[in-house]
Amino acid sequence: MIDPKTFTFLKNISENNNREWFASNKEEHDLGRDNVLDFVSDLIAEITKIDKEVPDVLNPKDCVMRIYRDVRFSPDKTPYKTNFGIGISPFGKTFKGPGYYLHIEPDKSFVAGGLWFPEASVLKNIRQEIDYNYAELEEAIESDNFKNYFNELDREGALKTSPKGYPLDHPNIELLKLKSFTASHYLTNKELSGSGAAKTVATGFANLYPFIKFLRNATI
Repeated sequence: MIDPKTFTFLKNISENNNREWFASNKEEHDLGRDNVLDFVSDLIAEITKIDKEVPDVLNPKDCVMRIYRDVRFSPDKTPYKTNFGIGISPFGKTFKGPGYYLHIEPDKSFVAGGLWFPEASVLKNIRQEIDYNYAELEEAIESDNFKNYFNELDREGALKTSPKGYPLDHPNIELLKLKSFTASHYLTNKELSGSGAAKTVATGFANLYPFIKFLRNATI
């Protein structure tokens, strides 16, 4: 479970996002990160029961993202993230294919997954798979488990009109307009701090798994 002290640290850094404060409170960060690493270890054990492509020897350190922000090309120069991000796939957080994501932030935590803004060639393959094999995708995202948990796919960055090569009256045009293929579900602090938190998150990933399988098949 996520220790309430980890949420406290994240709240504090959002209010004191500067190097001086962080240096004085580095121990709080380290304790919070260790707590997240322990949680991810439990989460990996749960995910491997659902998705056999994720190895049970996956190192939690390969899944937890650094708290330091890359500010080189950002107008926001605050040096630290105000969350712990966790990416889980067969290769951890750096894998370019579909995977699972957990965002830990006070009152803004969520479980998510899929493929976020893939490169053009991969996006083309996904659209082709939707066109040729919609039945598999329909089974994944129209199931009661998926709809009751995620409702629908996220529409961040979706096109306003049809993509090149597809008519506007295509029966699956709203899916073909997507440029990013993800789903997300918010979690409360209480859900993540409960004794069964790893199973709670894993339930979300289980609901997502058929969608992940579709994306893997589309991007092979």
